Amino acid sequence: MSGTWMTTRAWLLMLPLLVVMVAVIGWPLVDTVGLSFTDAKLVGTAGNFVGIDNYVKMVSGSNFQRTLITTTWFAVISVAAEMVIGVLAALLLNQNFRGRAALRALMILPWALPTVVNATLWRLIYNPEYGALNAALTQIGFIDTYRSWLGEPGTALAALIVADCWKNFPLVALIALAALQAVPRDVTAASLVDGAGAFARFRFVILPYLAGPLMVALVLRTIEAFKVFDIIWVMTRGGPANSTRTLSILVYQEAFSFQRAGSGASLALIVTLLVTVLALAYAALVRKTAGSAA
Repeated sequence: MSGTWMTTRAWLLMLPLLVVMVAVIGWPLVDTVGLSFTDAKLVGTAGNFVGIDNYVKMVSGSNFQRTLITTTWFAVISVAAEMVIGVLAALLLNQNFRGRAALRALMILPWALPTVVNATLWRLIYNPEYGALNAALTQIGFIDTYRSWLGEPGTALAALIVADCWKNFPLVALIALAALQAVPRDVTAASLVDGAGAFARFRFVILPYLAGPLMVALVLRTIEAFKVFDIIWVMTRGGPANSTRTLSILVYQEAFSFQRAGSGASLALIVTLLVTVLALAYAALVRKTAGSAA
């Protein structure tokens, strides 16, 4: 069978998927691009052509700049914490001890639960009147009075980061645990015979096997954290005083709360461009890591 026919058959088999992608993604994207160059409202006329005014207004606005900083802080801190906690959890669950299978199953639970359920649980934990966190910290003498963790700009973002880490660190742990299963036992045994300590074994024996999978986890979690919406919207709706407002929430408010469809579309495309650049940078880093490992 000729290569030309094989290529043609492959494209024919992919044709239904391509049609669906164009209908579901392609056309809405083109329509959003056209909408971003107008001053259209969510309800009403199509709007007038304004060129790149929406983009200039969005990028130069103080709301966008503050929100970008907040989003970056959230993504960097939460992903870094998830990577560290996930690797430590994987190293623990890779050991032989009684109840390991049950603990592995329990670890998946936060990640398996819907994000709305997780967010609601953490809202109850942070509740300023009857929350479990306030009760625990008061009983051990860490605080004197109950605090509104989600109602204070100084603590709201940190509280959200904790909730997001609890939700997503199991994904990193599962990826790292799968990679740990591929580490040859004879190599680790040889390092023990050579007198390598725990840190040296991790740094020179285990980490090279974890580097590739952890890079994939880093890419996935960074992109998801950068465009986070659901957990923050359920817990704080971007408040208090917009201290937890992320780019995705700003897009929602601009397009639906303020009903400025044109500027909301331009902001959504700006966020899409930022995430795309981030994904391409990470993809290049993954290829570089894979090449060096090979």
